[in-house]
Amino acid sequence: MNDNDKDKRIQDMPNHGQRPQHEHTNEQLDSKRMEEFSTELTDANLLEFEDEKSFNPGTIYGWGSIILAIISFFTWPVILGAASIVFGFVARSRGTNILGIIGIIAGALSLISAFFIIPFFS
Repeated sequence: MNDNDKDKRIQDMPNHGQRPQHEHTNEQLDSKRMEEFSTELTDANLLEFEDEKSFNPGTIYGWGSIILAIISFFTWPVILGAASIVFGFVARSRGTNILGIIGIIAGALSLISAFFIIPFFS
């Protein structure tokens, strides 16, 4: 068996990122072919998307809760106070904690005044 037959049947070992050995040719390899191109896909080169300053629907529920609580001090305290508390919890679940807590507390004060304070003065 000669060396040419042996070379055709045996596969070369893997290179694992090392420069290929080309001693049999006197050509210089183009260094651009040896570069890694994964840096093109990093986030530094991607378009920067700004966070959308969109309207949060939780603010509608928060302000609605506060408005219902204020109205409930003057009329229908049980119905509007309970609605204010419900809207306050919905506002808190949607991310507007401050407005939701204000609506919950104001609605609870309206309910407490309707059940315990107003009957003593009527």
